[in-house]
Amino acid sequence: QVQLVESGGGLVQPGGSLRLSCAASGITFSAYNMGWYRQAPGKQRELVASITNGYNTNIAASVKGRFTISRDNAKNAVYLQMNSLKPEDTAVYYCNAAHPFITTMSFWGQGTQVTVSS
Repeated sequence: QVQLVESGGGLVQPGGSLRLSCAASGITFSAYNMGWYRQAPGKQRELVASITNGYNTNIAASVKGRFTISRDNAKNAVYLQMNSLKPEDTAVYYCNAAHPFITTMSFWGQGTQVTVSS
């Protein structure tokens, strides 16, 4: 059974930082491309950052320079370091694991709430 469990969300003031973690089980983690998505109320889910199984990263323009994605294959974990947070970063953040060749093998976590507010 595949499980992706996010943690690290919470309430933070503008300008603050959070580090999200996603722990994966039930997959060969090192083979998967990993991503962080977010969904704000009334908006579509959007890609925030991704990292391939070869450690290539892609960061959305809206968070470039503020967010960093990394992975630790030994721990089956992917991280999202979020700095200089803004109110518009408020959303539920989801972890995704996507097999690079089998498109049906895409899995989601349950999400973690990030709220940026003073």
